[in-house]
Amino acid sequence: MSVRVRFAPSPTGALHIGGVRTAIFNWLFARHHNGKFILRIEDTDRTRSTEESIAEIMDAMTWLGLDWDEGPFRQSDRLSVYQGYAQKLLEAGKAYRCYCTQEELERRRKGAEKQGSAYRYEGTCRNLKSYPPDKAYAIRLITPEMGSIEVHDLIRGTITFDAKEIDDFIIQKGDGFPTYNFAVVIDDVTMNITHVIRGDDHIANTPKQILIYNALGYDIPEFAHVSTILGSDKAKLSKRHGAISVVAYREMGYLPEALVNYLTRLGWSYGDQEIFSREELFEKFTLENVGKSPAVFNPEKLLWLNGWYIRNKPAEEIGKLVIPFLEKKGFQVTLDDKLIKIVNILKERAKTLVDIADSAEYFFIEEVEYEESARKKFLIPESVPIFEALIDKLSSLTDFTISELQSVFGEIIEKRGLKLVQVAQPVRVALTGGTVSPGIFEVMEIMGKERVIEILKKAVHHISKS
Repeated sequence: MSVRVRFAPSPTGALHIGGVRTAIFNWLFARHHNGKFILRIEDTDRTRSTEESIAEIMDAMTWLGLDWDEGPFRQSDRLSVYQGYAQKLLEAGKAYRCYCTQEELERRRKGAEKQGSAYRYEGTCRNLKSYPPDKAYAIRLITPEMGSIEVHDLIRGTITFDAKEIDDFIIQKGDGFPTYNFAVVIDDVTMNITHVIRGDDHIANTPKQILIYNALGYDIPEFAHVSTILGSDKAKLSKRHGAISVVAYREMGYLPEALVNYLTRLGWSYGDQEIFSREELFEKFTLENVGKSPAVFNPEKLLWLNGWYIRNKPAEEIGKLVIPFLEKKGFQVTLDDKLIKIVNILKERAKTLVDIADSAEYFFIEEVEYEESARKKFLIPESVPIFEALIDKLSSLTDFTISELQSVFGEIIEKRGLKLVQVAQPVRVALTGGTVSPGIFEVMEIMGKERVIEILKKAVHHISKS
């Protein structure tokens, strides 16, 4: 049997961490088994579904590299399919028309609540002999009044539900639109889905869906319900835990490989291995290693992993990714030798692409902005002779290389009886505005002779003016 799985988001908002992990697990399962990964947009909620959400979902999946084999299918394009199956169940005597209004049902529900019991549809319309003309009706599935419904879950084992807890539920609403559970089953049947891998919040939907499969006479797919993701405080994951949209992570400078790697490990394990290539995930991912317990989202670990990917990617590749972040700051940059060198010296300390863009500012700005504490400590009258000596020495250099710069600093240190830090720190503040940067010689070489001399002269002028 060829494996066919699907990811079926509702386009009622952005794609978040929980949804992305479900997509990743389905994608990896399909790739591991050389099967098909299908994208289906469940947009029958006409009041909340938006085109913007659909576009963002597809954009996020494309950025993450979650390539789908079929789709995207949209439920709103398939209304006639659902209606056709509902009519088949009516004709087969496995479903019936229900003329009860929303007001009537709400009144009965409130009455049950007053008596302290859950409302279960009484089957008022189950045995109607005649139908009111020209009155809208819903369609309800006839469900068993006793017995049990078993779900064989690949992660959780067998889950048993009491059939009497499930009433004759609606499969098609009065406006002709299918209910969620009915549309899902018809989609999975017609798309030949073999495995349904989804969040454990769908466990409660599963017995109803099994009853629909049984009524239609179709084989039931394999189910696998993935655990909930919790915040570090073991509460339901929310924005305060870092549960922001995938697009937001991209804007914050995260790499798609890091996000996919981290979310795969959030509930799945392969020994103690933490970092996986795409090919390794395809090879090693199985449902047997997916845990039952809730997974805890740790934004610090994701940040660490993102930094690892930045450090271990070629500078040229990171340079391409950093350009949009520099352009947001108003800098016009291209992927040239200068940018590659800048990335190369900054990526070792960076955890996000934004970190690199922020740290790279002093290579592109016209005027250096000094941190106040650094300015007061290092841009002082005692630094002026050092800067002037440097300007004089640097002006005569023909090769503006790290080795030549080291020689120039060495001469000044020896002649003035100073330590390297007494020269390097004032120069670092003058060039970058702060006391932290990569090696000062690397920074100077990238800036170039003319720019370094220009900045040092401005620092001298600043000190004199102050």
